[in-house]
Amino acid sequence: MKVRVRYAPSPTGFQHIGSARTALFNYLYARSEGGCFVLRIEDTDRERYRDDALEDIYRTFEWLGFRWDEGPDRGGPFAPYFQSERAALYREHAAALVASGHAYHCFCSQERLQELKDEQRSRGQPTGYDRRCRELSPDERSALAAEGNMPVVRLKVPLEGTTVFEDRLLGRIETANTEINPDPVLLKSDGLPTYHLANVIDDHVMEITDILRAQEWLPSTPLHVLLYAALGWQPPRYCHLPMVLGPDGQKLSKRHGATRVAEFREKGYLPEAVVNYIALLGWSFDDSREFFTLPELERLFALERLNKASAVFDYKKLDWFNGQYIRRLAPERLRELLLPHLQKAGLVSSPPTGEQSRVLAGLPALVQERLTVLSDVVELAAFLFREMPAPPAEELVPKRLDQARTAEALRRSWELLGGFDARSDEDNETRFRELAEELGVKLGDLLMSLRVALTGKRVSPPLFESLRLLGEDRALDRVRRALQALEG
Repeated sequence: MKVRVRYAPSPTGFQHIGSARTALFNYLYARSEGGCFVLRIEDTDRERYRDDALEDIYRTFEWLGFRWDEGPDRGGPFAPYFQSERAALYREHAAALVASGHAYHCFCSQERLQELKDEQRSRGQPTGYDRRCRELSPDERSALAAEGNMPVVRLKVPLEGTTVFEDRLLGRIETANTEINPDPVLLKSDGLPTYHLANVIDDHVMEITDILRAQEWLPSTPLHVLLYAALGWQPPRYCHLPMVLGPDGQKLSKRHGATRVAEFREKGYLPEAVVNYIALLGWSFDDSREFFTLPELERLFALERLNKASAVFDYKKLDWFNGQYIRRLAPERLRELLLPHLQKAGLVSSPPTGEQSRVLAGLPALVQERLTVLSDVVELAAFLFREMPAPPAEELVPKRLDQARTAEALRRSWELLGGFDARSDEDNETRFRELAEELGVKLGDLLMSLRVALTGKRVSPPLFESLRLLGEDRALDRVRRALQALEG
């Protein structure tokens, strides 16, 4: 039997990093088994549907670098892949369930259901349908229909017994039928299905063999198993993946940091780093290896290496991964990736000017070892592209020097900058060391004042390399203005 798995997002919000992990595991399982990975869009919630959320699905996986074999944009033998285009199929099977006695029409109004829920809450009882319409006689149903009431279709959940299924990660799961949502709605009064009905029908019709989804969906599975039985179908194999939690052990959410994949992209994470990191959220190859390319993951992934315990999303660990991947980039590629961040910040024009191009050419070597995310380049390199006011005098003065000695040291540094570009780094460093000894100051204090004068910061990329990119004329002008601030 050829493995067929699916990722079935609802276009009501943007793609979450945990959902991307689920999609990745489905993709990797399909590839490792020589199977098929399907994208299905579950868009039956028309009130919450968003075009930009649908576009975000496509953009997300184009950026992450893995795609589906069948889907709305690629076609396939089980089209259409939008649930909203399959409504007739759901109505047909809902009618069959009613005819076989496994489902029934419910005429309860929304007002009556809300009153029931309020009453249950006031008594401290679990909320749920009270099955009022389950045993209506044919005459009663006909009378309610004649009054113009539009019914929903509800599943007849057994009133006793247990529902059992085998999970490939968690093992045997038994649920008392009394604990299952009492008679949930399968088909709404507008003729559109709920998640449960559409999900089961599509998975069967599309010949999905394995369901890999997060453990938050575990409570829905007994209901789906009942639906398969009512329809006379064999359910697929289930594997409920470990949850992705925040550092505090709670479900990963916005309070922990970025959660939308688009946010990671905008901040300048590399897709290779994100894919590598999220592949390790609940899966491991061995106790030591951490770095994997996507083709390696496709070859090595196995359900047997999944962990039952929840995975913790460690932002610092992802930052470390991303920094490591940035270090591996070729200078030309890094420059291409940095350019949009510099342009977004208004530091570089589109296209870059000649002077900007000169600085861009040397920028990767200056910042590559210091980047955690690509957007860090804005803070690190703004001084190379933007004219800066002279820093406040107090910022220029090291702790071990007073303002007068700092001014003298900076004035002598200004004199050394003449001809800087023509000399080697070794020669320049020797000259500044000799100057520090002559002035009786530490080299770090001498260079700190110069660093602040040139970059506006006490922490910056390597000073001499920064000086070369800045250019001798601009450097002399900035030091001159800093001296004016000190002597003013």
